[in-house]
Amino acid sequence: MRVTPTAIPDVLILEPRVFGDDRGFFFESFNQRAFSEATGLNCNFVQDNHSKSAKNVLRGLHYQIQNPQGKLVRVVRGEVFDVTVDLRKSSKTFGQWVGINLSAENKKQLWVPEGFAHGFVVLSDTAEFLYKTTDYYSPEHERSLLWRDPELEIRWPIATEPTLAAKDAAALTLSQAEVFT
Repeated sequence: MRVTPTAIPDVLILEPRVFGDDRGFFFESFNQRAFSEATGLNCNFVQDNHSKSAKNVLRGLHYQIQNPQGKLVRVVRGEVFDVTVDLRKSSKTFGQWVGINLSAENKKQLWVPEGFAHGFVVLSDTAEFLYKTTDYYSPEHERSLLWRDPELEIRWPIATEPTLAAKDAAALTLSQAEVFT
């Protein structure tokens, strides 16, 4: 597996070795030992999630202020633009974001550490999105950061207003949001 740090060094792009021939392809989507050796991280994943969304659906930017979750995310059908925002007040990259296209075709995965907001917008007709988390979903601690916060200036690659859940439409800006120390 190839691991590439992003502009926020704690956020990592993982590219598996893909073995393909005229029959199709094979790759290990997750191997604990290989993940730990390649990233230096020793995570205990406790939950796997799978979502399906239509084109122009934007999910996020979500985080849990208590029981924060590290996430290993990937797309198995379609394509998304995936975004992480550093919400760790003590970090040199606080308030900065990283965006990457994840698709079934490129097979890239993204490591989103604890202390980050995370979200994505669907670029293809539909997309199926899988992710592992290092802590359980805790709805009472879930928060949403406004996807179009003018302070963040996230450059979402969409031409029209996205389809949002009510909680995402009512999300707070970075200056209003609870953040990590």
